[in-house]
Amino acid sequence: MDQQGGGADGEVPAGLGLTAPEYEQLRSTVEAHHRYAVGAGQCSSLLAQRIHAPPSAVWAIVRRFDCPQVYKHFIRSCALRPDPDAGDALRPGRLREVSVISGLPASTSTERLDLLDDTSRVFGFSITGGEHRLRNYRSVTTVNELAGPGICTVVLESYVVDVPDGNTEDDTRLFADTVIRLNLQKLKSVAEANAAAAANSVPPPEPAE
Repeated sequence: MDQQGGGADGEVPAGLGLTAPEYEQLRSTVEAHHRYAVGAGQCSSLLAQRIHAPPSAVWAIVRRFDCPQVYKHFIRSCALRPDPDAGDALRPGRLREVSVISGLPASTSTERLDLLDDTSRVFGFSITGGEHRLRNYRSVTTVNELAGPGICTVVLESYVVDVPDGNTEDDTRLFADTVIRLNLQKLKSVAEANAAAAANSVPPPEPAE
């Protein structure tokens, strides 16, 4: 069946935490990037986070496929797999090996960069292997500027994943949503701190004539 990224026309999806005018600004992005064909034995979800920092500052963190631990909890380390054709470049198809901190039902995760669009600020990845329970996990994150007073960015993150044997859809969604929500809260803290530091930095003096 089709999993809608939003509610009925004119309605904000339950739990998203956005006002109707805010969601209306983001509706085209939800339609383009955050809807999935959810099959039997799968579940999906969409989460949002307001951040008082410029979209460019937020995107600079989100796009770092090689360094997710900057804002993602529960990651001990991350290393890109060597790619002679790509060198140090981040591009779709690159793989990373993630080591997860102890205490979670996971230890390692192999993940593939699916989408990295610097113009539209869209990032997507899939989990392709590792020791964990999240099978066929695909995720998309968009960094969106919200029109209105002040500087405000809204990050939307969605996913689709198989429901593990012995778990319910609600169990699986609760686990994944909790991890993502914690990550988005840390992204907010890091991005706002970076933006404040940049705003308070003293520009270098002009060179003497």
